[in-house]
Amino acid sequence: MHSISRLVLTRRCVHTTAIASKSQSGRYKISPKGDRPLTYEMANPPHQIGHRKAWNSWNTSNLEGELRPSQTMLEDDFIRRFMAGTWHGMVLSEVIVKRQHNHVRIAAIISRAIPARKMYFLIGYCEELLAYWLQCPVTLELQTTDDKKDVIFKYI
Repeated sequence: MHSISRLVLTRRCVHTTAIASKSQSGRYKISPKGDRPLTYEMANPPHQIGHRKAWNSWNTSNLEGELRPSQTMLEDDFIRRFMAGTWHGMVLSEVIVKRQHNHVRIAAIISRAIPARKMYFLIGYCEELLAYWLQCPVTLELQTTDDKKDVIFKYI
């Protein structure tokens, strides 16, 4: 009996570590050369959401009593992935998804790497397919820029 209690005492130890109060999520590491470009959205830390930075998804699904909050989040993620794949390498900012009643508006900044005719085709293509999949009207609100450096806010 005495040997069992010693064995139990040696195995039941409490390990403690220092409190990790340092917040790392949503922050970007400083590069050694200071040449990592950040957009305005990326340059502001998460605690500035609502002050200097806006949310990337505008909807009311997360209010108490609302239906389908998880489906809305999955749809927003699908929209972002679809936009990144359709406008491959041309999306220069975050894709902002705004939902108003039964209407979805998608905003982004893209580069002028393709002719206007192809750009109009891709806008119609995205709007039609997303409207079919999401079963609601979809509008793309795209702004274009010549150079990728136009959206860079600072370097770290």
